[in-house]
Amino acid sequence: MGTPNTALPGAAGSAPRGAAPAAVPPVLALRGLGWSVGGATIVDGVSFDVHEGEFLAFIGPNGAGKTSLFNLVSGLNPATRGSVELDGADITAEPAHARARRGLGRTFQTSSLWPAMSVADHVRLAAQAAGGGSYRIWRRARSFAGRVADVLERTGLGHRADAPARDLSHGEKRKLELAVLLVGEPRLMLLDEPMAGVSAEEVPALTALIRSLHRDEGRTVLMVEHHMDVLLGLADRLAVMHHGTLLALDTPPAVMSDPTVQQAYLGEEL
Repeated sequence: MGTPNTALPGAAGSAPRGAAPAAVPPVLALRGLGWSVGGATIVDGVSFDVHEGEFLAFIGPNGAGKTSLFNLVSGLNPATRGSVELDGADITAEPAHARARRGLGRTFQTSSLWPAMSVADHVRLAAQAAGGGSYRIWRRARSFAGRVADVLERTGLGHRADAPARDLSHGEKRKLELAVLLVGEPRLMLLDEPMAGVSAEEVPALTALIRSLHRDEGRTVLMVEHHMDVLLGLADRLAVMHHGTLLALDTPPAVMSDPTVQQAYLGEEL
């Protein structure tokens, strides 16, 4: 199996006649990324590339470093070594809000919705923030209505636009979190356990939505999830985190059959 740093080849860009075509940089590139706190290493030397339109899924038991890695990529925690590049630009020192403006979007394991606020208002506020942060009532009503309606329809929440978030099922809340993310049109989506708390009956619809965002809309997705059946039906490549390191990175069949992965997780549920 290939090393964890294996990258897909970049597409060729335009170049002067007779010159070698320039390679398109990966959407995301990590180079020796690490994070240590109080002498303890949480993430240790992770390197990989993610290219346009790819779906990369992360597995591993609790404490393996998956969410911590997402925190480093999204800028919530500062890297203590290594680098993060987005579209070829070094963003290692940039805060989370600057990375969001570059097109990096993130959802979290735990919902952070306002219970009394309507579904539409959640998406409208996100649209305003993505559009420059103006909260004037007239701009909210006139400039964002179309975008809000479109995103709610894409996520299957059009019929719930006026419902307060507290009245949504867990699956609908996860869809709303995706709607809030999508209204900003992110190029790169980091989804941290989107199935957490979702009933078995709602998992297929949420899976279908994520699949559509990736395959139909061409979104580049990184996702942490414990539902292996979900990941195996979505991911182009599968990454295995183990004690803060990247143990394996390859196609799902190659990873699941790899002896090193099997030995490392013997008796541990992936």
